[in-house]
Amino acid sequence: MSKVIELHIGSRPIGTNHASYFIADIAANHDGNLQRAKELIRLSKQAGADCAKFQHFKASKIVSDQGFKQLGAAQSHQSAWSKSVYQVYEQYELNREWNEELSKTALEVGIDFMTTPYDTEAVDTVDPLVLAWKIGSGDITYIQFIEYIAKTNKPVMIATGASSMDDVDRAMKVIFPLNQKLVLMQCNTNYTGSIENFKYINLNVLKTYKEKYPNVVLGLSDHSPGHASVLGAISLGARVIEKHFTDDTTRVGPDHGFSMNPDTWKDMVLRSRELEAALGDGVKKVEDNELQTAVLQQRCLRANKQLQIGHMITLNDFEALRPATVDALKPYRLNEVVGKKLKVKLELGDALMANYLRD
Repeated sequence: MSKVIELHIGSRPIGTNHASYFIADIAANHDGNLQRAKELIRLSKQAGADCAKFQHFKASKIVSDQGFKQLGAAQSHQSAWSKSVYQVYEQYELNREWNEELSKTALEVGIDFMTTPYDTEAVDTVDPLVLAWKIGSGDITYIQFIEYIAKTNKPVMIATGASSMDDVDRAMKVIFPLNQKLVLMQCNTNYTGSIENFKYINLNVLKTYKEKYPNVVLGLSDHSPGHASVLGAISLGARVIEKHFTDDTTRVGPDHGFSMNPDTWKDMVLRSRELEAALGDGVKKVEDNELQTAVLQQRCLRANKQLQIGHMITLNDFEALRPATVDALKPYRLNEVVGKKLKVKLELGDALMANYLRD
């Protein structure tokens, strides 16, 4: 049996023996509108999410306008943006005056409120309103910031996209001495939504994490289409799942295109709950819904002719036939009963019970 690992987000236990915790990453899909942000919180709750998450960044604190200009042509998913990287980040900053209103809305609908902060001011501002933190993959090497978040002593989820094992180990060495309430999340940070990206999801990294860091909860931060990566991650032990969430994937904006909508999100949760039920506890046994089938399909020893009281049993006295009447001897017991005598008379087809024998 696997080691039981868990932490708590509020009163909700998260870990190996619990249902997966689903984070709807609204991110920039609020499109700069408070009412829209609040509606996405409500929709994510209706779709089955456990948490509605935003991203607190300020363009000036997360990207260098000059740095991106020096890169030349836009790269990866940013190549589709109609404005400069700096301008897009600036346009989709979350207004920090919304914090209490967003937190209040989440509380009203019964969903956790969380964010990925990108500067210390964001951490300080949002800290009273959140139960846990998510650290984005891009900050895996920003160990000073990781340390700052870890010291809040709230559960920390850290994504590990576009990073090496050295990067992960370095971050873990910073976090774990300060805060053991940790979720280590496999991630592939390609946001193009291409079907080709499945070749790079590398879910088996979760096995590596489980072996190297047996005391942390595992998770997946995913940007691939469909449910395959999520279902695979859950089967490998992930118990925190993060996917982007919007109401309309055709809207203009940096995150809409690779997000899930309420229908696909709800289907993902339903399929995941089916998988969790199917995974079971790992103990091989006759399940409750198989009790009748075990009788109908298994065989027991049945007399192939009339046998009298006192008859000494031979190998040729019984056939292995269905049904396996409850308490009847199964075929693997045949050699044990050879040479013993019957205490009762058996008719053709009667099942052999242990209490029918004497030495």
